[in-house]
Amino acid sequence: MKRVADRYLATPTDLGADATRDIAAGLSALLADVFALYLKTKNFHWHMSGPHFRDYHLMLDEQSDQIFAMTDAIAERARKIGGSTIRSISHIAGQQRILDNNAEYVEPQDMLAELQGDNKQLVAELRRVHELCDEYKDVATASLIEVWIDEGERRSWFLYETGRSSQQR
Repeated sequence: MKRVADRYLATPTDLGADATRDIAAGLSALLADVFALYLKTKNFHWHMSGPHFRDYHLMLDEQSDQIFAMTDAIAERARKIGGSTIRSISHIAGQQRILDNNAEYVEPQDMLAELQGDNKQLVAELRRVHELCDEYKDVATASLIEVWIDEGERRSWFLYETGRSSQQR
């Protein structure tokens, strides 16, 4: 028996049932990671301190805006191909691979290093979904992902360079 959601939410596509299932699942997991990274970036933005406060605070605000901008496009892409996506905070928590940071205080350099690693992790996950898209010849989703990979690499690069100490130079 078909699920009710399948009957009401299925969007016609030429990608096929396997592609819809697999790519939509990949996009949902990406969306959970993007929300986790967005919230962590905002957390560190809100709790930044120290001598470079202004620069770090502004950089993390810019990065969080860029990360949040991905959310709607990811969710809508899953729907365009006939899939569904996350529905709640608990759904995000169940799928996210980027770890939360609930510490009351994190040193600014540790914030930058953690976010740099998280952005690298997100890029790796984006590449995996891109490979899936290539397998199913979903060029539209792959095209979106290519932009997000570039943005993620840029965020990671900025975080790395900003967090380097004078001894590392």
